[in-house]
Amino acid sequence: MGIAAVTGALGLQSWAAWSPSAAPDAPARSAPATGSETPETAALQADDVPRRHPPPGGDVRDSDRNGAVGEADGVVPDGVTVFDDDIPAVANLDPGLLKALRQAATDAADDGVEFSVNSGWRSPEYQNQLLREAISKYGSEEEAARWVATADTSPHVSGDAVDIGPTAAAAWLSKHGAEYGLCQIFRNEPWHYELRPDAVNDGCPPMYADPTHDPRMQQ
Repeated sequence: MGIAAVTGALGLQSWAAWSPSAAPDAPARSAPATGSETPETAALQADDVPRRHPPPGGDVRDSDRNGAVGEADGVVPDGVTVFDDDIPAVANLDPGLLKALRQAATDAADDGVEFSVNSGWRSPEYQNQLLREAISKYGSEEEAARWVATADTSPHVSGDAVDIGPTAAAAWLSKHGAEYGLCQIFRNEPWHYELRPDAVNDGCPPMYADPTHDPRMQQ
């Protein structure tokens, strides 16, 4: 779920405002503060921001060493694009999804639009952290589920979902994504895209209001 990443000031007002398919009752929020933040990651407090690079002299996973998650778990540094194969959040995406994203990004560049990856593949540890933060933020598992999936159900963990920014890029995909099989899945998440190959000929399927309406999340 793009849910796509949530404790602290989480805001998405401008995201809902621009999207032609955004739910009319979507919560009022402001856009993420930096290019690498999503609804799930934007709310991390400064002291809680995961370390993004291993320490000098080793590539040990942060989650194995001290309980923190890092780049190896799918945390995305600033400025990452769909062409960055050295970033696990990109490299571990489903190959079909990544191919479609790169085709779309190449064509979008001709229109002066650049895709950034705000979130892609995530480890189960990272997803679980985001869910804990969402529960703390929203006060209940039920409300948190509108934004963050469990590690067992999240399409980010399986590599089947990507959160695209900035707003101009997500807006471009909203208009052109079906041509590449890239579809917005949730009305409350205009940045979250998954591959639906049939959309090339048939258009994208109807969106769910939010992840709690997606049968995949009921497992």
